[in-house]
Formats: sequence, structure tokens, C-alpha cells
Amino acid sequence: MSRNNKNNMDEPGVASNKNVATTEHGETGVNGAQDGDDLYPLALLMDELKHDDIGNRVEAMKKLDTIALALGPQRTRDELVPFLSEVAQDDEDEVFAVLAEQLGKFVPFIGGSKFATLLLPALEILASTEETLVREKAVESLNNVAQELSEDQLFHDFIPLIEHLATADWFSSKVSSCGLFRAVLVRVKDDKFRKELLALYLQLVQDETPMVRRAAGKNLPVLIDLLTQNPDLSTSDDWDYISNMFQKIMTDGQDSVKFLAVDVLISILKFFSKKQDTTHSKDLLRSAIQLIGDEAWRVRYMAAERFEELAFQFKSTPQYIEELSGPFLALCEDNESDVRKGVAKQLPGFAKLLGDPQVVLKKVLPAVQNLSMDESEMVRASLASEITNLAPLVPKQDAIDSLVPILLNMLKDEYPDVRLNIIAKLKVVNEVVGIDLLSENLLPAITELAKDANWRVRMAIIDYIPLLAEQLGVEFFDKQLGDLCLSWLWDTVYSIRSAAVVNLKNLTEIFGSDWSSEKIISRLLKSDSQLLENFVYRITLLHALTELVQVVSNDVTTQKILPFINHLTEDAVPNIRFNVAKSYVTVVQSLCTNKSKNKDLIKRTVIDSLEKLCQDDDIDVRFYATESLKKCEALLA
Repeated sequence: MSRNNKNNMDEPGVASNKNVATTEHGETGVNGAQDGDDLYPLALLMDELKHDDIGNRVEAMKKLDTIALALGPQRTRDELVPFLSEVAQDDEDEVFAVLAEQLGKFVPFIGGSKFATLLLPALEILASTEETLVREKAVESLNNVAQELSEDQLFHDFIPLIEHLATADWFSSKVSSCGLFRAVLVRVKDDKFRKELLALYLQLVQDETPMVRRAAGKNLPVLIDLLTQNPDLSTSDDWDYISNMFQKIMTDGQDSVKFLAVDVLISILKFFSKKQDTTHSKDLLRSAIQLIGDEAWRVRYMAAERFEELAFQFKSTPQYIEELSGPFLALCEDNESDVRKGVAKQLPGFAKLLGDPQVVLKKVLPAVQNLSMDESEMVRASLASEITNLAPLVPKQDAIDSLVPILLNMLKDEYPDVRLNIIAKLKVVNEVVGIDLLSENLLPAITELAKDANWRVRMAIIDYIPLLAEQLGVEFFDKQLGDLCLSWLWDTVYSIRSAAVVNLKNLTEIFGSDWSSEKIISRLLKSDSQLLENFVYRITLLHALTELVQVVSNDVTTQKILPFINHLTEDAVPNIRFNVAKSYVTVVQSLCTNKSKNKDLIKRTVIDSLEKLCQDDDIDVRFYATESLKKCEALLA
């Protein structure tokens, strides 16, 4: 939108720079100051809202609460709100977005809910703009304001606003209106009036513009859920309208509208489930099967993504769950990979609803087998993220005979995400069949990922190591993964080395200080002297030990870690020495948990070493040593 010489506009109700600070009656501003003292900076802020630079206007808009506090409720209502209504008609989308968001929090600044309707005109303008973000924020703010309104205000101001937007010529206004019905539907106690609102919403569901129908379909589940939470309000007429809306959406010619029918159906099923009304179950089951098998792949994808939740609504009738198994298996063999990807995550949930382990073995596991070898790596990765949850649903021996071979094969998948997703969820399988059956294939999979040429893959497996440690236990970890975790400290990529340091800290939190002392710290301190000649090795070792100080006992710190850090105070590389100075702060913070016991030791070792480093030849070493010395002395005080 053009700004139409905004710098030169004289906005109604708002004083100019020259006279806003003084008023006819010499009112007193906040904090007891006269307006002349208090409102001149405010005038400058208001002027920023008319600045040519959009960045200035956005920043000024973010300070509206400050302006309103300075003006007080009366002047905010009389001057600022009309000014903002003018701004809402002539500015850029970036400014509108901030304004729409701010107005949703403005009720307290204008004197409370009694005056909340004054905010509606500006928000209605913003809710009619073409920019999606602005409209969404305006709708959110309108719903926030509506919560503050009395019943009279709703009827006289808010509902007419909805009707005005819903019957406007522009699609943008209609789209916004779809998101506002939630604010009033359950607050309307009159059945006839609620029926009129639903009739208006039905018009939006049938609008000629797909974007409006899509907005209506997207917001309809929220309205149904509100009626579900307030069943006393709903009448048979209400459900005639909702049924009609559902049918319109389900048969819409646009896929982008029709796929929303899945969520609408789930909400309808929840309503009848809560009322324990099964008279419509058969018809709704037919609708579900129709959507699952729809010719539009987007509709099938939505059904696949929501399958467990959709099927769950029929759980009280096992026969219906059985009837859904055929359509479910059809989705597993769908031509579209996105559909197969969506349904792959639903396998354990639907298998649980089937209940009978033999049915799971007969019907579900063959589908799992096929999906595990799917041509799409994304489908395989999606399956890998959930497949382990099938283990508790079948007898142990059947899991060993039928499921474990699939898992072992997927641990060899060429796509890293498949292996990573399996590894991330091994706890369930471990609890059912034990780790022994998997370990032969698990270790090669982890090792290969740990050495992957892509450093992000290596990073991902490091992130999973603490989870694996919890799942597999200390014995397996020490035997199979301990060396691997230490090897990451010497990776060529800094981010990997840094992650490896944090990983050691996380493992110590899991296995304890004694384990860390024996299996990590002792091994690090026995490093080959040739390795210690490498600067990167020494600095990484220093970082690792400093990180461990935070999670090991004071005895481990004083007996093993502190002597090594003290040794590095005389290192030839300044970078090492000033990192030692920084490490001392962490050491002292840890030892000060038992200050009375460790105070003399800290003074004798840490403080003395820092005082020497304060005299170092290198300026950076002196700087960090001085800063650390101040912090350590403060901790000891």
C-alpha cells in the first residue's frame, strides 16, 4: 500500500510534535509529571509512526504499550486508538502485522473490557487485508478481545462484525470471519440465534472461492470440538447444519478443501463418542472408508497421517476396527510415497487397536516387511521411527522370529536416517527380546554411522549415544561403545569434538562419577606423550576435563583433573594458558560446594596459579587470568 505523504498528515485526535506535550487543562501525566515533561518523548514516538523508513515505524509500533501507559486510558481511547485506526488503513504489511498483534493485548490500556469494542474497527480493517500473516494476527487478536466482551457487547458489536466480514465482497474478509465464530458459538445461548450463525457458516463452506471454503473447513473442527465440550448447547438442528457442512467439504471439487474432511470427521466422531451415541456410527464408518480410498492422493495422505486417531474413534466396536484393516493395508501399498510415508508411522497405533496378536502377525507384519524395503528412503525412515513399538504387541518368540529380522535388515539400510531412527527407539525392543539378538548388527550400524563422511550424520549419532547408554546399560556400553565415544574427541571437525565433550558429560550424569573417573578421565590422562604434543589434543582434553568437573565428585576433581590443569599453566601456547585461566572458574565453582573443606586447596593451587598467569607475557592470558581471579576470589568470599 502507498503511504500518501504520511509524514505530512495531520491525524485526527492526535496533537502534533509542537503541542502534544501541553494540553488545555494541563493534565498530569503518569508518575505525577506534567504533560509537558512526560509526553514530549511520546510525541516523538508518535512521529516515528509517520516516518518514511518502515523499520522505524515497525519499532515504534512495538512500543505502543509504552505510549498507552504514558497517555493513560482516557487519552488512549480518545487519541491513540483513532490514530491507530488511521494507520491501519495506510501502511505496509510489516507494520500492520505488529499493530494487529499489539491490539490484541490493548484492553487493559484503554480502561478494561468496558471499552474493548473501541478496538474492533481497527482490527476489522486489518482482518480484511490481503496479507495472510496480518489477517491471522488480526483474527487472533479479535478472539482475544472477544473473551473480554460482555454478552451485550458480543451481540451488539462482535457478531455484527463477523456478519460484515462473512458477507463482504472480498475473499480476505470472508477467510478471516471463519476464524471468529469460535469466539461466540458457545456463548450464544439462544438456539435460534446459534442456528443463524451456523447457517452463515454453511454459506462460507459453500463459497465460490476455494480459499474461503478451505478456511471454513480448517476452522470447522474447532467449532465441533466446542459443541462437544458443551453438549447441552447443541440441538439436532445444529447437527443437521454440521452434517451438511461435512458433506459439502467431503465432496468439494478442490483437493485442498476436501482433505480437511478427515479432521472434521474425527471431531464429529468425538462428539458422538462423548454422547455415547452409536446411531450414526455405520454412516460415519462409510464416510471414513470413502475418504481413505479417495481418488485424490492429498485426501488419502491426510487419512494416512490421521489413521490411528480416526480408527480410535471406532474402538468401542471391534467389528468396525476390523473393517478398517483392509483400507489401512491399501494405504500401505498406495502408489504415492507420501501416503505410504504417512501410514508407516500409524502401524503400531493401528496394530494396538486390532488387539489380537495373531491378526497383527498375519496382517500387519507383512505390510511392515514390504515398507521396510520400500523404494522411497523417506518411507523407510518414517517406518524406522515407529517400528520398534510393534515389539510389545506380539508374543516374545514371534517378535524374535518375525520382527527382529526386519529390524536387523533395516540396521543395514544404506540411508543413514533409517539406521538412526531404529537406534533411537531400541529401548522397546531391548525390553521385549533383549539386546543380545540385536548387538551383532547394532554395533556395525553405529560404527558405520560414527565414521560417516558427512559430519552431520556423525553429529546425529553422538546425540543418540546418551539415549543408547540408558537403553542398553553400562556393561554393553563399556564393551562396545566406550572407545568410540573417546575417538570423537579427536575428530577433524570442531563441532564434532565439541559435541563429543558434551556427550562425555551426559554419560557421566547417567553412569556416575566413579564410572567417569575410571573409564573416561583415567584413560584421557594416560594419553600417549606424542599425542600431548599436539595443540588440538591438549586444548580438547582441557575442555573435556573442564566439562566433567561439573558432574564428578570433588575428590575426582582434586585428585585427577586439577593436577592436569595446573600442569597446563606452563604450556608454551598462550591459547592453552588463557583457557586454563577460564577453566579455573569452573573448578572453583564446583569445589565451593564444600567451601570449608576445599578453601585452602583453592588458595594454594588455583589462586596462586592465577596470580602467576596475571603476570604472563601474553596480553590475552593476563586479561583472562585477571577476570578469572576476580571471579574466584568472589566465590571464596
